Amino acid sequence: MTTARRDRPVRQSDVARLAGVSQSAVSRVVSGDLTRIPPVTAERIRAAVRELGYVPNPAARSLRGRRNSLLGVHAFEPLFQWARDGFYLDFLLGIEERAEATGNDLVLFTSATGRSGTGTVYNSGMNRLGMADGSILLGVASDPHELARLSGDGYPFVHVGRRDVPGVEISCVIPDYRTASAEVVAQLAGLGHGTFTYLRDPNDNEPYQDRRAGYQAALADLGLRDDSPGAAGRSGFDDDSVEELLRSGSTAVVAESVSLAEQMAAALAARGLTVPADVSIAVLETRAPDSAVAWDCLVIPRLELGRRAVDQLIELVEEPDTGPKQTWVPCSVAPGSTITHAKQRKAHQ
Repeated sequence: MTTARRDRPVRQSDVARLAGVSQSAVSRVVSGDLTRIPPVTAERIRAAVRELGYVPNPAARSLRGRRNSLLGVHAFEPLFQWARDGFYLDFLLGIEERAEATGNDLVLFTSATGRSGTGTVYNSGMNRLGMADGSILLGVASDPHELARLSGDGYPFVHVGRRDVPGVEISCVIPDYRTASAEVVAQLAGLGHGTFTYLRDPNDNEPYQDRRAGYQAALADLGLRDDSPGAAGRSGFDDDSVEELLRSGSTAVVAESVSLAEQMAAALAARGLTVPADVSIAVLETRAPDSAVAWDCLVIPRLELGRRAVDQLIELVEEPDTGPKQTWVPCSVAPGSTITHAKQRKAHQ
């Protein structure tokens, strides 16, 4: 196979792409560490190295020689409280699994708390994450100013979840909520639903923006209608949401959270309507394992996001000139018992 000419030196990421492996695996083979690398994989990496003419950068090797083999994990809100509730647990399990597989230890940063009660990276002006080679950042309440400062300082980090930082591009691994939300709409449309009701969470950060963008794009592509307060930008649940559903004859509800879905289901039941016989409800978040209702819902690939974050962080640490990048990870749609074929209902006048 003839390789294309390059305007830059061959990088480990090029070798990884050709060999079909992670960059951390390439790094270990090139450095002579064959721990947990199958012989056939090691030979495939060596073949890619030969084909591309990859030559390890001495400065990068020197930098790796000074590594602590410590990867940091920092959350912008109390980590153990959320881990107990299950929100962060799978992220952490994926991070731990990949760190162990790549020969790195983890450092969990939990004690840095700012005035607002959220976690802060800079305590007394100093980067507390500095003892780690780089860090994975988690949290809904990420501080864009701290993310920008970290980037300006040249500290390697990967944020789990999309975050827009004005004037700065940062590395992220991102659940693809847009595509999954569009799939939910397409699935409901395939069951005959044509008029929708949207329930909007008060949160307005990037993950929710992505859900809304996917939902609205799918409605437009399929020529579907949603005149509900939630689609117009009103957050939360109230009687107007139900009354608009009844007026419009809507047969499908898409809720951004299980809590909103539960409130709608209760309000429908009070009016003699059942889910899904009269109205189907899908949820744009993952239901809890012990949920009393098997909601049709999105599944956030938390384990895979944790694994990808470690691989991307190692790439940043070992090849600083790689630069920030965004990796989109597909979400899936879990079947449940809350959507079915549309039952044609007359709108209330």
